[in-house]
Amino acid sequence: MFDGVDIAHTAPEPASEPRTGWRGAGLPLLVAGVGVGIGVLLHLRDPHVEGSYGTCPVYALTGWYCPGCGGMRAVHNLTDGQIVDALHSNLLAIPLVLAFAVWVTDWTIRARRGQTMRLPSISRTTMWIFFGLLAVYTVLRNTPWGTFLTPV
Repeated sequence: MFDGVDIAHTAPEPASEPRTGWRGAGLPLLVAGVGVGIGVLLHLRDPHVEGSYGTCPVYALTGWYCPGCGGMRAVHNLTDGQIVDALHSNLLAIPLVLAFAVWVTDWTIRARRGQTMRLPSISRTTMWIFFGLLAVYTVLRNTPWGTFLTPV
């Protein structure tokens, strides 16, 4: 006995069963819906129109294009089926949209099976190479040699 409770005869609490089927896929489907909603918004309200979404704070403060500058225009171009224009607006947009779609699809499938979400993992070396390439991309798109990388 411990403080009036018989420890030997207390039943363990039942473990909660993981949600499977469509009930388990609710959150990933919500995230997918938000992604689709953003795509629809960017399709309907053209970011090529000056001031339609404001100005990039980095560009407004420094006059330099950040790695994300032109991303909304690239998604708008993708929703119009203009892949070359999307690449010209922001080279990183298409791989990021594809990575998002693959990740949400994998998450949804795993959630329907009652499994946990799988987060992408990269090695420390790969991470630093990615950041280095991102820095080179940022500097190059702001120089006369990288005018083909500037957002349109």
